[in-house]
Amino acid sequence: MDYYSNQISKLIDELSRLPGIGAKSASRLAFHLIHMPKEEVKRLADTMVEARENVRYCKECCTLTDQELCPICRSQTRDHSVIMVVENPRDLAAYEKTGKFDGVYHVLHGAISPMRGIGPGDIKLKELMERLSREPEVKEVIIATNSSLEGETTAMYIGKLIKPTGIRVTRI
Repeated sequence: MDYYSNQISKLIDELSRLPGIGAKSASRLAFHLIHMPKEEVKRLADTMVEARENVRYCKECCTLTDQELCPICRSQTRDHSVIMVVENPRDLAAYEKTGKFDGVYHVLHGAISPMRGIGPGDIKLKELMERLSREPEVKEVIIATNSSLEGETTAMYIGKLIKPTGIRVTRI
């Protein structure tokens, strides 16, 4: 039995499709949105549509950006000879918050996981190798994948790919 009108139920259902949002959270969000001023809801909706239309992969490191190159890759103050390989943009943000790394990044957008059907071709490994071949100044690649089985598998695979290039590979 539906407790809410069709529109409210539809809004709750759509919100609950978002990762980490269960039925209770979706209901809270739906009622919050309904009680927000219409201009604020429109601004939120417009921002989501604009982000979906304009955000793309950085041409250099594959993180998400709304320009051709992300701010880190554009920066002249970063050390472009050191690349830290991370699984996703959230990992990049976590390392940046520490303020301890002044190199650049490469975002894989996943990790190798045969159990989930994710192979090397499903993440941004080809882009990493192409980048290494066209950027002769790269001296070190730091592999900062997660310590999970998938992260370790990915790290080993990357290490084996890079070894023949002579570029130093280290692991966090």
